[in-house]
Amino acid sequence: MKTVLLTGTAGFIGSNFVPYFLEKYPDYQLINLDLLTYAGDWENLRKCEKNERFIFMHGDICDRVLLTSLFEKYKIEGVIHFAAESHVDNSIEDPEIFIRTNINGTFILLDVAYRYWMQKPFLYKKEFRGKVRFHHISTDEVYGSLGENGLFSEKTPYAPNSPYSASKASSDMLVRSYHETYGLDTIITNCSNNYGPKQHDEKLIPTIIRNALANKSIPIYGDGKNIRDWLYVLDHCTGIDLAFHKGVSGESYNIGGKNEKTNLEVASAICTSLDHILPAQKSYKELITFVEDRAGHDRRYAIDASKIENDLGWKAQESFESGIEKTIQWYLNKYEI
Repeated sequence: MKTVLLTGTAGFIGSNFVPYFLEKYPDYQLINLDLLTYAGDWENLRKCEKNERFIFMHGDICDRVLLTSLFEKYKIEGVIHFAAESHVDNSIEDPEIFIRTNINGTFILLDVAYRYWMQKPFLYKKEFRGKVRFHHISTDEVYGSLGENGLFSEKTPYAPNSPYSASKASSDMLVRSYHETYGLDTIITNCSNNYGPKQHDEKLIPTIIRNALANKSIPIYGDGKNIRDWLYVLDHCTGIDLAFHKGVSGESYNIGGKNEKTNLEVASAICTSLDHILPAQKSYKELITFVEDRAGHDRRYAIDASKIENDLGWKAQESFESGIEKTIQWYLNKYEI
């Protein structure tokens, strides 16, 4: 039984990854660490709790004593690090918690893994040699904003524009440094915008669905023409899986859905779907309202995922159209509509 520590699994992406991973790999035991802040919900993991290979710990990645005890007690052989503050608006209002969690928390987690797995630089302890890996989950926002053309590749220079993206860029650099300096086996994956079941209500797509169903205005920043590359969360999970198991040590892999949409196109697509599923007196599109743009709002993100596609054989299975239908249906079931 291989034991892996997963952080932040009560959040959106982690809580989709855990049941997927448990089902696919019966020889893995998963130690799940989450502080259960506003972005983490235990209900996201409720269906996993009866699985004997699922162990949940309530705790903070900034707690070195706790992390050290988990490595020693469970003989951790891998880390998949989801835990992060990720709400851009919140980082603009209060950046300090992003610095604490995303930078300092990642550093402490890296350092504990390094000290537990390695006797000294470049030499793994015999029992772990060739078997341990630290996988850091990051974002395309570290690259900054694109113009009308081009894609983010793994060679794109970092140019973060928000406190959130700056904190993630910093954590990426720390992971890189532990590979380059100490020889720690690390992988970084940078994903485009995820959507799907269990996403936090404050995010764009859940907000559109929730407000439409409540007949409330659907707020769209600025002119609505900011572009994001949308990735269905379970496609992201398969990419993480491949990178963790087959990625080359020290490498980064971009994971994107090749689904560029403006925020206004996303809102319109959801409203059109709801018009068919739950017709109202007027189209849900009439609820779309433009609000003041947020500070530092990057204009366009788009991922070049050719490296993970060519090197590891990954490919997104969901189009935006198929993924958004599944997402809408999940929320309708959640609200019992």
